Amino acid sequence: MIRSYTPNDIETILNIWLNASVKAHNFIAADFWDSQIDNMRNIYIPNSETYIYEIQSKITGFYSLVDNTLAALFVDPEFQGQGIGKQLLEHAKSQRSPLNLTVYKENVSSYQFYLSQGFHLLKEQSDNHTGHIECLMSTNIKNTHPHP
Repeated sequence: MIRSYTPNDIETILNIWLNASVKAHNFIAADFWDSQIDNMRNIYIPNSETYIYEIQSKITGFYSLVDNTLAALFVDPEFQGQGIGKQLLEHAKSQRSPLNLTVYKENVSSYQFYLSQGFHLLKEQSDNHTGHIECLMSTNIKNTHPHP
């Protein structure tokens, strides 16, 4: 079931965010993600529109929107590979059109996932926080160029 976020969900989604971030981004030191928990708790989540995925009252994933940007989509590593991310993404796409996002180029599995779900590469840019290359992607097919 997908439902709207409530403040009672914060610690659970922060744990999912941290565990999934460390797993997906092994090219970035884990302490970077630890250093971002307070920003996620106090700034990013409260200032976004967030939805929760639950299985039998257990939170297994979430996504956050800021304007037309998918700012976060994370699934608990224990529940990955079961279609939860795809269901969350479909829900997000039903909320916003076009939908934009950034994903690290080195996060190949997520990049490929977004391509398979109808996103197109708009451009590559350097992430100000980590210095790693991120791909700006969109469901809007205008102004896209072929991906490599």
